[in-house]
Amino acid sequence: TKGNLNNHIGVPLTLLSMTPETEIGIVEMGANHLKEIDFLCQIAQPDYGYITNFGKAHLEGFGSLEGVVQAKTEMYRYLKSQNKTVFINVEDKIQVEKSVTIDKITFGRDDAAIKVNFIDANPFVKIQFNNMVVVSQLIGAYNYNNIAAAIAIGYHFNVSNEDIIAAIENYIPINNRSQIIEQGTNKIILDAYNANPSSMQVALESFSGLTNTYKIAILGDMFELGNEAEVEHQLIADLLSHHKIDKAYLVGENFYKTKNKSSRENNSITLFKSFDDFKSHFLTLKIENTTLLIKASRGMALERILDLM
Repeated sequence: TKGNLNNHIGVPLTLLSMTPETEIGIVEMGANHLKEIDFLCQIAQPDYGYITNFGKAHLEGFGSLEGVVQAKTEMYRYLKSQNKTVFINVEDKIQVEKSVTIDKITFGRDDAAIKVNFIDANPFVKIQFNNMVVVSQLIGAYNYNNIAAAIAIGYHFNVSNEDIIAAIENYIPINNRSQIIEQGTNKIILDAYNANPSSMQVALESFSGLTNTYKIAILGDMFELGNEAEVEHQLIADLLSHHKIDKAYLVGENFYKTKNKSSRENNSITLFKSFDDFKSHFLTLKIENTTLLIKASRGMALERILDLM
């Protein structure tokens, strides 16, 4: 939503921006601790709800992935108490499991009321809906779920197929979110708005799948992981050796502590304690005909790399 107005201040501002002419109001809700979603539901009083994913975000506040699930499904519990409806992606096992007793509208590739099929993502996500092919400007197979949800919700509210397709095909990501930027002979996937272990993993999987290009991943620290920070950064560092990525630079104090002896020996991974350390090295490189992935938490501000190229 506009400005990510998703907390105890942002949600009321979103509601106040609606006019008598507003037909459907979309309210974004975010949380970094328990009971926050429940509180926001009491304010917004939604008739429908959709949980985009259950990722390892804000572990500092939630403690674990189980804490994330418990917090986000506060929306399900509110909607059930009000006899309202949830949208469910049938390919998300947690969504399916936690919505068994709730009135729901299902979507996805499998046994769903609204069928949306994934075609490919090389690099842009292409899907099929109602015998029509939709070519988005979003990269990464993981964005299939987001597009499928948008289609399902629009379809349920009787938005025409033509308007649904036009909205998706004309949407261009901005604000450091999965942007594709071309500079000279290089292509940059700028996804530096935020990061957590789950989003980092799917971004690397998608990046690894790109073909016919030299690939460099520049990854920065993931914040708000609490006691899980060391383990989660190590897991991402270890994942790199299993992906088809030519070179990786890991930037930040948490990544700097990781151990990856085999990758360091063949120089495929280089660690930097700070952005300034990375900057000094990066300025010595001559990068051409390369695709770069830039991803980190907001506090790392890795979009600064664009000024170095």
